Amino acid sequence: MSRTALLRARWVGLAAREKALAGGAAALVAAVLVWLIALGPALATLRTAEEQHRALDAQLQRTRSLQVQAQALQAQPKQGHEEAVRLLELSVRQRLGTSARLVIAGERATITLSGTPPDALAQWLTQARTSARALPGEARIYRNSGGLWEGTLVLTLPPR
Repeated sequence: MSRTALLRARWVGLAAREKALAGGAAALVAAVLVWLIALGPALATLRTAEEQHRALDAQLQRTRSLQVQAQALQAQPKQGHEEAVRLLELSVRQRLGTSARLVIAGERATITLSGTPPDALAQWLTQARTSARALPGEARIYRNSGGLWEGTLVLTLPPR
């Protein structure tokens, strides 16, 4: 006798009440499986969809902003080495003041920071990148106990 035949024979031998309970249990297991496999994940995705949509919209806006910045930088006319050095020196004086020292060696500019506020450093880096077209090459900086930046930054300037 095959397994199927044994199960049929057993099913036939069950009382009506036992058949109803077994059918109810099977329906409950089927409902739980449908919930776990199909409905639960779909509803969870639906609940988080709005938040994910907002996060993706914000990411898209940041990406578009960076694209606009990159296009603006590409559209700027080529800049000579001497002009880049002049603008970098000016930006160090204006933004960092006495908390930084600048040394130019060829196409590399080394900035030594001592007690530089984080906001000033961030604004200066943006200005150095856009106006002097200086690109960060190396950074050995750390925050001191007062939350100010210490260390050195090496920037690459446009070629001569």
